Amino acid sequence: MATRSMNDWLNAYGESHQNPTNKKVHFLCVPVIFFTIVGFLWALPAPLFTGFWACLALVFVTLYYARLSIPIAVGMLAFSLLCLAGLSLIAAAGISVWLFSLVVFILAWIGQFWGHKVEGQKPSFFEDIQYLMIGPAWIMGFLYRKWGIKY
Repeated sequence: MATRSMNDWLNAYGESHQNPTNKKVHFLCVPVIFFTIVGFLWALPAPLFTGFWACLALVFVTLYYARLSIPIAVGMLAFSLLCLAGLSLIAAAGISVWLFSLVVFILAWIGQFWGHKVEGQKPSFFEDIQYLMIGPAWIMGFLYRKWGIKY
């Protein structure tokens, strides 16, 4: 079985994301869900420093994207670093990162499922769980095309 390219993944993902309302929902909710998942990992008790598990997971996430596209991996790494900075600010404000992430995660998934109801298509990850990783790359790919960056 041949390995899919980043373009293959993004094109396949895009097939169930054609409706303008669903696209807008995804442009908001996908990055938010990514952020909250990093937040869940941030909140785990850590052996060396706060956020250890989030940082470790993001190393593997970056490697996953790098296998498909170095430019997408660089963009996702930059977004990942923004997530870590945001989580640091939330924690510094005395807000429970875990509880914040949980509430926002649930709301964002409600948005995602509503968007797919509007679209009339089931979420892509029902077909292949890897689409949970492709969603953020799809948004990054859109931004890259808008900015004229090849991936």
